[in-house]
Amino acid sequence: MCSRCYRWAIALTGAVFAFGFARGFVRRRLRFVDAIRSPVVPVLAAVGTAIVALPLTILPLITGFTAAMLGLGAGLGTASGVKALRSGD
Repeated sequence: MCSRCYRWAIALTGAVFAFGFARGFVRRRLRFVDAIRSPVVPVLAAVGTAIVALPLTILPLITGFTAAMLGLGAGLGTASGVKALRSGD
């Protein structure tokens, strides 16, 4: 496999794990926090996760795309967790 394929695989796997972690965290730990229901919170989660992941780009297989995908996964997971809380799931 080429190194580009490994980078894509790492980015997509990281995004899936970030989604699952963020969704579960919102549903378990933040269910009683009223501020989580703000529409700005998923954006803050996405940007915060991407910023935290940026120093990992010094590693050979981690790129800026991977950091962006982690942020996207965390933001979408947060939004999904909030939606599940609203629906009573």
